[in-house]
Amino acid sequence: MIIPKRSSGLLLHISSLPSRFGIGDMGPEAYKFCDLLVEAGQRYWQILPLNPTEHEYSNSPYSSHSAFAGNPLLISPELLQQDGLLHAKDLQSSKEFPEDKVDFKTVAKYKIALLKKSYKFFKSELPDGIWKEFTLFQKSNQTWLDDFARFSAYKAHFSHKSWVEWPEEIKYREEEAMKQLDVELEDEIEFEEYLQFLVLRQWQKLKAYCNNKGISFFGDMPFYVSHDSSDVWAHSKYFKLDRDGNPTGVSGVPPDYFSETGQLWGTPVFDWETMEKHNFDWWIERIEYNLKLFDLLRLDHFRAFSAYWEVPAGDKDAINGEWVKSPGDKILQLIKKKHHPMPIIAEDLGEIDQPVRDLMKKFDLPGMLVLLFAFGEDISSNPYAPHNHSVNSIVYTGTHDNNTVRGWYEKQASAGDKHRLSEYSNHKLSSNNVADVMMHLALGSVAQLAILPVQDVLRLGADAVMNVPSTSKGNWEWRLKPKQFTQQAIKHLHEMTALYGRCDTGNTSINNL
Repeated sequence: MIIPKRSSGLLLHISSLPSRFGIGDMGPEAYKFCDLLVEAGQRYWQILPLNPTEHEYSNSPYSSHSAFAGNPLLISPELLQQDGLLHAKDLQSSKEFPEDKVDFKTVAKYKIALLKKSYKFFKSELPDGIWKEFTLFQKSNQTWLDDFARFSAYKAHFSHKSWVEWPEEIKYREEEAMKQLDVELEDEIEFEEYLQFLVLRQWQKLKAYCNNKGISFFGDMPFYVSHDSSDVWAHSKYFKLDRDGNPTGVSGVPPDYFSETGQLWGTPVFDWETMEKHNFDWWIERIEYNLKLFDLLRLDHFRAFSAYWEVPAGDKDAINGEWVKSPGDKILQLIKKKHHPMPIIAEDLGEIDQPVRDLMKKFDLPGMLVLLFAFGEDISSNPYAPHNHSVNSIVYTGTHDNNTVRGWYEKQASAGDKHRLSEYSNHKLSSNNVADVMMHLALGSVAQLAILPVQDVLRLGADAVMNVPSTSKGNWEWRLKPKQFTQQAIKHLHEMTALYGRCDTGNTSINNL
């Protein structure tokens, strides 16, 4: 078992932290949040992927142009000032951002301009120590950094067109043509490397602080990568593409109870045969890199490590796809050689068949239990109902893809759902207490780790949802307001956590629900 003792944590992405720069970052508020976790008796901080978001099209951290790079929008200007990489006057702006959500386009424009100023200081005024750090970073991350920095600089140079629309000599990575373009775009390429240096530098300092305080980071890694990404451009042989670089098969999930046409995600699928000839090097490097970033790693869409739904490119929906077996077993075997037990969680939500369960059992991987799924018609056999939980599991009230508990109760739950939850918990429910009822069920579960979204700890409604799957607007924007996580909420959370033996000490009284 990878969770050493019965414990709990909170789910809050870095972008959702308070900040005066329009988006949460790795600065002072992140350190404050760590301190609040400690005060509340928590041991884990779960976040979403740290990869760059494609704010031109989507703000999703699950849709990125790199499987390795970090999001520059999460860089803290305040920490740059502390390091002498910005002046105090640079942080003084008349620009006002909303406190409760992220306006990605406005934030990106503002922060990238600020980061370009920082790069100028870096080039002209930098202390020796930081330059040495930067060159070491370049060397130790060369396998992905060179291609990512080029890709980002080239993409801007070619008017942000997809790499399949670039001049053929660059599209097909002809060495001499790339060398010439590298000279022309030398500063732009180094700027991209500088941004990645800052992201990793600030992340490592935040992680060290949290680990020292007894807080472990629980990260997330998507299964697929975007077609218009540095990974597909640099490793096109590892994906099912035609001669022009376009996908021949794309990802999705089949029709089910929730959708008659399935879900068409559209990312390219992998050419496993070619990958295996190269010992799955790209996959292994990717997982290893994420295991350096996080103490625990959730593999998103884990069922695709057993088999995935492949849809012919060009189809308008996912109906005509087919299940294709994937070599997840072989990839996990290679990871297990270096990490045993593996600090990996399987995202096993949705329609999961026996081969997926067998794969999880073989590698002793914990799965996920979401209480919002527990109170349908047949509670007795529902795997998400607390009496059916297993110790080697992670229990959630809900995830970033769910409504908040209060939002679910007020807008989605049927009368039957409400009645069954009331009977099961032996509480008369209301909008004011339903989140507490669910949190007691989660923390009281036998599951070794319980994770609570901050929105549920604060009893927030549907306006605090992070993401609504299959929608494209208004997602990933929610933010915690300054001082919204009150001392009263911290005290209450600590009491509940201690009551169910998930922290070392604390008042074990039960507040009125």
